[in-house]
Amino acid sequence: MLAGLGAGLLALVVAYLLGEPRVDAAIAYEDAHAAGEPAMEVVSRSLQSTAGLATGVLVYGVSLGGIAALAYCFALGRVGRFTPRATAALLSGVALLAVYVVPFLKYPANPPSVGDPETIGKRTTLYFLMMALSVLLSIAAVIVGKRLAPRLGNWYATVVAVLGFAVAVGLAFAFLPAVNEVPEDFSATLLWQFRLAALAIQLTLWASFGLLFGHLAERLLNPKPATPAAVTRETSPEATAPVH
Repeated sequence: MLAGLGAGLLALVVAYLLGEPRVDAAIAYEDAHAAGEPAMEVVSRSLQSTAGLATGVLVYGVSLGGIAALAYCFALGRVGRFTPRATAALLSGVALLAVYVVPFLKYPANPPSVGDPETIGKRTTLYFLMMALSVLLSIAAVIVGKRLAPRLGNWYATVVAVLGFAVAVGLAFAFLPAVNEVPEDFSATLLWQFRLAALAIQLTLWASFGLLFGHLAERLLNPKPATPAAVTRETSPEATAPVH
């Protein structure tokens, strides 16, 4: 959870520098096209972009750390002969792909003013359905790869598992309904920049978590042996002599 908090701090910087300017631009577009007077803000925009953003990102980072640690305990030693640090990096990469990238490719993030308020429930359901399918298909791919490894070898078993995952995800993309509610006159550049910023935030979060958690796990699970100099200092008569 501490690693998740550290990753959340880095992601917060990226979100503030890259994401918030695009959100402001999208809100300006929405205000310019709103009929009548703008709605009264329950929470001010300045509070949303500072304390609100920090709370959301940091809580998400800590939660991510707790859940990922449980998955790490299950994966360690079961997905191959990887070191604790390599296992953390592998887990973070797979999680980024399954939890965010795959659903993002089907239902990418949209800024404010994009999307019909009446369909928000449907869009949310479809997004989480795609996320659940992606995670389940990733787990299935790992299981298939492990079972095929004794017959095909690790390389070809991995290739078959990845191809099977890609085909299954492609079928999910084909059968799940598409959602396109972008206004005709909305800036394509702004939309593209917002989506890249959203992707950069998640990439920063998962990559930094993998590095931080991997470093801590390596120190705990594979501690470095004491150096001869350190052993000599600890066992020397001067080190054990009482102080008067």
